Amino acid sequence: MLGDDDLYRAAWERCNHLVQSWLINFVSDSIQQTIVFCDTALEVWLDLKERFSKIDRIRIANLRSSINNLKQGSKSVLDYFTEMKSLWEELSSHIPIPSCTCVHTCRCAASRVAKVHRNEDQIMQFLTGLNDHFSMVRTKVLLLDPLPSLNKVYSLVVQEESDNASLTTLSVPEDSSIQVNAGDTRKPQGRGKSFSQHKPPRLCTFCNRTNHTVDFCYMKHGYPNVNKPRVNSASQEDSENGAMSSTGLNASASSSSSGFSQEQLAQLVSMLQ
Repeated sequence: MLGDDDLYRAAWERCNHLVQSWLINFVSDSIQQTIVFCDTALEVWLDLKERFSKIDRIRIANLRSSINNLKQGSKSVLDYFTEMKSLWEELSSHIPIPSCTCVHTCRCAASRVAKVHRNEDQIMQFLTGLNDHFSMVRTKVLLLDPLPSLNKVYSLVVQEESDNASLTTLSVPEDSSIQVNAGDTRKPQGRGKSFSQHKPPRLCTFCNRTNHTVDFCYMKHGYPNVNKPRVNSASQEDSENGAMSSTGLNASASSSSSGFSQEQLAQLVSMLQ
């Protein structure tokens, strides 16, 4: 405490009020009511330290369990890393890395080694909780000696995530085009059964029968000889069945097959007699 006649009293009071206001505004409203009447920032700090500096082993156990069970799942790498980073920082506030308190500067590397071990624990926990498609970058990082910092490992994982996202984006249009082409091949192309169902049947205007036209009607043009190839067997069978149903049709069929009419046959017979 400085005296009233000290030259630095005014500067000290300004700094004291500034630090005291920081401490008061940092805590909740209920705690502010208990420290607002303290004269100096040192008294505020000692009061808060005495009340809240006790080790909360239950919270430490919960933090360790949350860190060990944390997985990426459906979260992005950024959300997963941010959640794990906050848990590690809270755990470090409860169990800080010990620092040297010797009068003279300590030359041993105990503090530096403790920081390296803490960094390795965070990296391995971060890589273990990633999804399986990051197995390649996980193996590549764990093979490095020495291990990089946690932020460097995070940048490598984010780069791998962006590469996988770009490959997925490129593969989607290709799959869509394949599905479209496959759908087009299943559409009828004007051939086969789908086209034949809509094709009108052939109808003969002479005998009113189907499966042939008037140009190939045997009832109009006569039946071919036996030795000649049968052009339209189906039409011939239909015509023969229709011809055998009446005598007049049989007679016209036989005369048409010889190439002479009934009058010409009668004249030919009379000449031969």
